[in-house]
Amino acid sequence: MIKIRPSLDTDVPAIAAIYAHHVLNGTGTFEITPASNEDMQARRSDVLAKNLPFLVLEDSTGIAGFAYCNWFKPRPAYRFSAEDSIYLDKRVARKGLGRILLMELMTQAERAGVRKLIAVIGDSANSGSIGVHRACGFAHVGVLGACGWKFNRWLDVVLMECALGPGSSTAPA
Repeated sequence: MIKIRPSLDTDVPAIAAIYAHHVLNGTGTFEITPASNEDMQARRSDVLAKNLPFLVLEDSTGIAGFAYCNWFKPRPAYRFSAEDSIYLDKRVARKGLGRILLMELMTQAERAGVRKLIAVIGDSANSGSIGVHRACGFAHVGVLGACGWKFNRWLDVVLMECALGPGSSTAPA
């Protein structure tokens, strides 16, 4: 059975392990060195201090993925736009769980007052992330060509966006 819930302090080692796999083996993140448990806890605390969601996806064997959003940029004018991050354990990839997790993150982000969710996707060949965002209603808005260097090659960044709730049709409360 799949359950999506707010993350707990006790989830941090599993979150860090999932992320470490992506850092060391993938191009979805441009980090080169995996975050320590302490670093991941600090990131989680920062997100939660901003009243933004940091979720985990749990299956019968434990934590199978996580997702969160954080302000797109630190300046106050960006306070209604957030960047999403979503990572799955390799054992559950390509099973439709990313879409379920991202949809819940979008719901929670909207409840937190986010009006625009932005995906900053590492590697234009990252069909899994691009596909899950497209399936959740994100639109392609651009590519930053060859702006990252990882695994001895240049990598693009794909930008996608999705309006939440009333989006930009009304002023924020």
